[in-house]
Amino acid sequence: MTEKTIRLLMPQWQGGNNPNYSFGAELLAWLAPDNDQPLIHVPIQAYNGTPLENENGMNGRKQLLEQLEAAQHIIDAHKPDRIVMFGGDCLVEQAPFAYLNERYGGELGLIWIDAHSDLVRYVGYDNGHTLPLGNLLGEGDEEFAKHVKIPLKPENVFIAGLAAPTEQEAEVISEAFQRLGIAPAESDTEMIQRLGIKNAGTKELTNSTESIREWIKESGIKHLAIHLDLDVLDPKAFRSLLFANPEAPYNFSPAGTMQMPQLLNLIKELSEETDVVGLGITEHMPWDAINLKNLLGEIPILNK
Repeated sequence: MTEKTIRLLMPQWQGGNNPNYSFGAELLAWLAPDNDQPLIHVPIQAYNGTPLENENGMNGRKQLLEQLEAAQHIIDAHKPDRIVMFGGDCLVEQAPFAYLNERYGGELGLIWIDAHSDLVRYVGYDNGHTLPLGNLLGEGDEEFAKHVKIPLKPENVFIAGLAAPTEQEAEVISEAFQRLGIAPAESDTEMIQRLGIKNAGTKELTNSTESIREWIKESGIKHLAIHLDLDVLDPKAFRSLLFANPEAPYNFSPAGTMQMPQLLNLIKELSEETDVVGLGITEHMPWDAINLKNLLGEIPILNK
């Protein structure tokens, strides 16, 4: 029997509190190879110029919950075997990966390819995209975690490409946090250790991906979902990232260092090792296209 794959386009921006994530998601879906997989749009409340409200420690909480439920309803209506998600901020991953874990009996493997863990809340930096993996594990934000019927097993999660800040980056991040009064409720390192989540940085994976292959074998992972936050890439080599903003540097977390050939090889290896049933690609920030789109929007003859 043919397995059913759907693609979702969820141009959610509220989780990162940055409207540019919407255009990044739309362009990402347009760039993806054409095939017969249906592309379904998850309804998102577009940015209308009104700043998000901080609701119980999260910016845009109500909108984010409504959009999460919309994604859940679409997925439940289609009952797919495989899901591709184009985002948007990282919080778009919650609905598809929670569904896939149910679909595969609570035994889904998840590789989180990301420079950041997305496990913990940073008080004072109240954006929901710091929490999707925490929510999927039944931790994170209580209101969002309630929407995960079967939390993922920590031993079935591997974080790949996790960035350790350089001494200079750590100093800049610390200064930014102090200036804005930001502090993690629990550090991601503490949570990784507490839950026993396997992880490896980009440098380690450059030398060998054996740790990932061993994890797949030891955990008996038959079905795998891949989260790809493009922030795992080196912003000096790939410019369409939050960290590569030509006008304002992003100083709240360390940038990724992975190169595109390494990323592609990793995903291909994973596809050979086990059955990939989910792929989410997030946080595409195409600055040149964004700036050109804004310029075109101001040219009189194009707006008559």
